Amino acid sequence: MKILHYSELPLGGFAGLKEKRMVTDERIFGLHKHPKAFNGIGNFVYLADANFLPHGETGMHPHREIDVISVMVEGRISHAGSLEHGQQLDAGFTQVQRAGGKGFFHNEINPDSSENQMIQLWVLPDNPGEPAGYQVFEPEVGKLQQVYGGDRSQTDRFHSKTSIAVANLIAGQSIHHWGDAMLYLSKGKGTLNGDKVELRTLFHLESGIEFTASEDAQLIVIYPS
Repeated sequence: MKILHYSELPLGGFAGLKEKRMVTDERIFGLHKHPKAFNGIGNFVYLADANFLPHGETGMHPHREIDVISVMVEGRISHAGSLEHGQQLDAGFTQVQRAGGKGFFHNEINPDSSENQMIQLWVLPDNPGEPAGYQVFEPEVGKLQQVYGGDRSQTDRFHSKTSIAVANLIAGQSIHHWGDAMLYLSKGKGTLNGDKVELRTLFHLESGIEFTASEDAQLIVIYPS
């Protein structure tokens, strides 16, 4: 098992947010990759844990041939851009934007006078030239909720050979996943495979996950579909 703690990386950021980039895959970042940041698995290439400043925003910017997954931890975000302009994301919600060949523009805005927290992940597409698209998932408390990935025969999520699932748990609830996976504990505390773990910790495990929340928690799991 490989472990990376939030405190091990420098604080960066841009525009109206501060962040730590826990995954910066060499396929995207090359020599700019921080030596302690993890590479991804499958087509998963990036994970940033960001706090937006009060009324902070990313600024309008483009993406092309990347899938952008945003998981709200605390607070809320107002989404602006070429896909579903005006959508609001509350804590626990997940937003998925597929850029495809056409691409999209977006700006994520903190509408409040206090900081929020959002996790952003990037996944490379299996095939170039896909149509752009947008989805939002409301949290299903107490389960490991798949929000991204799966084969083309299903229509619930954007298809990909790399899957992402989010668990929003209350104290005492448990989830499990078998096989190779990366896990990010974005909120709360609990036990992972019998050991106590702290928030804002990234794990790469090859033998599976058994997590039990000791307080309200949120975790993100990335794994091969």
